Amino acid sequence: MSGAAIVPMPGRLALFWRSFAENRGAVVGLAIMAVLIVISVFADILALHSPIEQFRAHFLVPPIWQEGGLWEFPLGTDDVGRDMLSRLIYGARLSLIIGFSVASLALLTGTTLGLAAAFAGGVLDVFIMRLMDVLLVFPSLLLAIVIVAILGPGLFNAMLAVVVVTLPGYTRLARASALSELARDYVTATRSAGAGTVRLMFDVVLPNCAAPLIVQVSLGFAVAILDAAALGFLGLGAQPPTPEWGTMLSGALQFYQRAWWVLALPGLAILFTVLAFNLVGDGLRDALDPKLKR
Repeated sequence: MSGAAIVPMPGRLALFWRSFAENRGAVVGLAIMAVLIVISVFADILALHSPIEQFRAHFLVPPIWQEGGLWEFPLGTDDVGRDMLSRLIYGARLSLIIGFSVASLALLTGTTLGLAAAFAGGVLDVFIMRLMDVLLVFPSLLLAIVIVAILGPGLFNAMLAVVVVTLPGYTRLARASALSELARDYVTATRSAGAGTVRLMFDVVLPNCAAPLIVQVSLGFAVAILDAAALGFLGLGAQPPTPEWGTMLSGALQFYQRAWWVLALPGLAILFTVLAFNLVGDGLRDALDPKLKR
């Protein structure tokens, strides 16, 4: 009797990790993500000071490896005497919260809209996809600025704006994946067995569309963090004294010559965080897409 062997779950995980680990950059990105998560969870313990506490006798203190640095402030202080290390640590927590919230909401909404368009077809499909096309007409950052300008500056409104501008990617991907699955025999057989539309949508088709959506979410984390930082840099996102990396950059522009650390350190934090999520996204794409397996 012939048939395809069913690989148990531990074996599947081992195969997935083997494929993922072949991409050394993805492993590095995963390590950076793990460090960021640990820092975010234990921020209250790791931070030496409150991120908003001002030490008025220590304005623009340099990092400890420069002349004039103090061990009390290992990475120096900003223009109002706040500890840079503590603000970067709490900024990591805030950035991960932003990335998770925005990516999760965009995934949930976009997947629902994409599946509805694929299953309904007709007028509803045309309406949803033309709406997504309208959102794609505008540059993402420009559209986010317009949305925040209408709603008012603030971290929550900035997160909503980023959800809106990232929504078309999830919707189009979910619709394309669902349409591809709807043409397969197992969907026809399940429908012939009497399965309803909701069951077909979420129990049958959606699990088989998970791989590209997982990759999109991992990349969406990076986009969310970067766009939120850009809005914060423009003064439309998190407002001072919130320790958000983009907001920290905005307040440090005038000191780029005399106090490089207040500008460089938040910028490097954004760089490595976004790079880590992008590397992990590439690794997930290689591991989950059979066409890319070596």
